[in-house]
Amino acid sequence: MPVRPLLGAAAGAALLIGAAAAAPSVAAPAAPAEAVTVDTTGRMANGFVTLSGTYRCLPGTGPVYVSSSVRQGASGDRHAIGGTRAVCDGREHRWENHGSVSEDALTPGAAEVEATIVELRPTGILVLPHFHAVRHQDIVLTGS
Repeated sequence: MPVRPLLGAAAGAALLIGAAAAAPSVAAPAAPAEAVTVDTTGRMANGFVTLSGTYRCLPGTGPVYVSSSVRQGASGDRHAIGGTRAVCDGREHRWENHGSVSEDALTPGAAEVEATIVELRPTGILVLPHFHAVRHQDIVLTGS
């Protein structure tokens, strides 16, 4: 067998293999390694607000917290609603934060919550925040 057809076939096969390797994969996306969710309902009573959800994070080098804040109406004012120490082991966990706001700051009804997984990483003499995940969620605040 002549050598030229063999070389041509080998080069063609190499091009096909290279094109197949470079083509984008169509596999289903993996679950995110780090994420935070917010329950669609928050509770408020006597100036205290309770927000909750789930989180998943990977181990870090410093303490990790799930913080949350709530905003309502056009003012844009955010009210910090506590923080929960997070266990970062790659598994899903529940979080629940409680905080107080002035009695007239929030009313039952639509609101927006921001939940954040933040790690306080030691860097020499400073401790700097490192954000693992952030979620903005529209919720309903219920009074009790």
